[in-house]
Amino acid sequence: MAKHIKIALVGNPNTGKSTLFNLLTGLNQKIGNFPGITVDKKIGYCTLADSRQAEVVDLPGTYSLYPKSKDERIVFQVLADPKNPSHPDVVVLVADATNLRRNLLVYTQVADLGLPVILALNMTDMAKKEGIDVDVNKLSERLGIQVVAISARSNFGLAALKDALSNATAIATQVHGADMNVLAPGAIDQVKHLLKIDNDYLALQILHQHEFLDVYTVEEHAGIEQIKASAGFESSRIQTEETISRYRYLGTVLTGVVKDTGAERKFIFSDKLDAVLTNKFWGFLIFIAILFFVFNSIFSWSSYPMDLIESAFVTLTELGHKYLPNGILTNLLLDGVVAGLGGVVIFIPQIAILFAFISILEDSGYMARVTFMMDKIMRKFGLSGKSVVPMIGSLACAVPSIMSARNIESWKDRIITIMVAPLVSCSARLPVYTLLISLVVPEKMVWGFINLQGLTLMGMYLISIVAAVFVAFIMKFLIKAKEKSYFIMELPVYRMPRWTNVLYTMYEKSKTFVFEAGKVIIAISIILWVLASYGPPSRFKAIDDKYAAIEAQKDSTQISTLERDRSAEKLENSYAGILGHVIEPAIKPLGFDWKIGIALITSFAAREAFVGTMATIYSVDSDEEVATIRNKMRSARNSETGLPVFTFATAFSLMLFYAFAMQCMSTVAIVYRETKSWKWPVIQLVYMTVMAYIASLIAYQLLK
Repeated sequence: MAKHIKIALVGNPNTGKSTLFNLLTGLNQKIGNFPGITVDKKIGYCTLADSRQAEVVDLPGTYSLYPKSKDERIVFQVLADPKNPSHPDVVVLVADATNLRRNLLVYTQVADLGLPVILALNMTDMAKKEGIDVDVNKLSERLGIQVVAISARSNFGLAALKDALSNATAIATQVHGADMNVLAPGAIDQVKHLLKIDNDYLALQILHQHEFLDVYTVEEHAGIEQIKASAGFESSRIQTEETISRYRYLGTVLTGVVKDTGAERKFIFSDKLDAVLTNKFWGFLIFIAILFFVFNSIFSWSSYPMDLIESAFVTLTELGHKYLPNGILTNLLLDGVVAGLGGVVIFIPQIAILFAFISILEDSGYMARVTFMMDKIMRKFGLSGKSVVPMIGSLACAVPSIMSARNIESWKDRIITIMVAPLVSCSARLPVYTLLISLVVPEKMVWGFINLQGLTLMGMYLISIVAAVFVAFIMKFLIKAKEKSYFIMELPVYRMPRWTNVLYTMYEKSKTFVFEAGKVIIAISIILWVLASYGPPSRFKAIDDKYAAIEAQKDSTQISTLERDRSAEKLENSYAGILGHVIEPAIKPLGFDWKIGIALITSFAAREAFVGTMATIYSVDSDEEVATIRNKMRSARNSETGLPVFTFATAFSLMLFYAFAMQCMSTVAIVYRETKSWKWPVIQLVYMTVMAYIASLIAYQLLK
């Protein structure tokens, strides 16, 4: 008996495949990329009923093995190539029991590849509520495989599925009576002979899409092309014939297996909801109201836990300075590492709340309705309806959203989507917005129930979305393409969100934020502390001599004030200060001083680094060891005017700069990987920087 097995989860989109993956693997999972491809690869581990360890791979959702996008292509590459690192020992085909006929099309294709298959019949509880009765035993008998009734949302059938996996054999599954040679007589046998394979359907798939398989040599690819040419192989016609043949077969399989007594009332509730939620007028009002609620909640619900976290870090810093020995290492630890870490951790409540709402909207089926509503509007601005998914996803992070643009078939629509997606405010901008808003916008309620700070935050997100649509409209005329785009999307039925899934998403995204962004921010904080604590020796010696002479003539009260002045002057003459002063003339018209200039430079690695940079700069600059970052920034004064540094005008100028600027190395890198050219990321970097500078300049000059 093998010590461990590889399991691949395959199925249509919206069948609960990812929910089952989370249920099987729990927190024992990781996310990477498929080799050589920037497509997310979710791998988890679980223990089966016979105590064997199983590696579970969650493959992208697909309706067929004939891919319409790069994500769907992965399914074919993994299943058809035995040398692929993710090639499974057994496939779990996850099917929606409420729409079995459509879901089983991909099952018949996977089975004909000769892979052992177990059918996980998901959403059986919903099927019963809708009057659909599936005879599992009869279906198992007709297909000749193990069929397990499950409900991933209610944790039903998981033990039975693990038992089935423990009993899975290496015997290949085949669709009874399917003769692939009828579709391409002669050509299939020639491919089998050329490549030394014995599976008819694999040979047919290779004829269709061999160029996506790296396992074959250049000569073998050329040989396949020659076979196709001599046999007059017409891929689209043969695909159509195959699909019709498979549906005819499924019709016979499901006769007497599926009884639908609720066909008339099945979609009544969903249709009634859609009549309101996708209405041209009420639908948009409801969407705006939901946005109001989300952003209001981000501020209102997070204030108490954020205050607790902030107080905890203040106490930690106070205790550190009290009990740790004075010296360079203590200052580095407290003013560099702890200050930078505090600037990250404090925003966990807001990040968690944001992703909780995104997860609820996606899980319930509402996000798909938003995409549907926005289709006609997006087309007017040069985008496809499919562009809405990456743009909505950009509210979380632009990197996976740009990767998800692979689902857009039109090259022009895809490029425009990639170019404007980073303009939509992501979760990395959230710490910047919330910090600056808390400094200049009073915490009060409007009309008795709307938080003014939450309303301002929503305004920043809406500004970013409007900017993205405006830029897309301009690019519609600048980028030329001949092909036409189309929008086809299946609206899932409304479902109650699975709350454990929502909680898991909150945990996973918060962890990613802390560990991914945190690593960058802490590294920057340490480097920045060194740059802000040291400078040219001659400058620092002159400052020490100056204040030593002054101290000899002052009393103890004045000496305390002098220490603060000495720290401020040393910071200004440190390496960080010198760098900030170099760029200050360029950013002064925007209302930014040299300290903000340092933050603009460091936050190019990650936008969130702005907060960590401010925490480090003001920790080095201040003798108030127990003051919070917000209090330090609120009390900061302009050395020339004596006015607060972070005025209403400066704060909004800075927020607009971060709203539009490409302050993210990861996004630049992913745009290069997706477009295979430096042309597009360079254009993106330049236009977003110019746009940010102009918007920031106008805002500051009008508001100051």
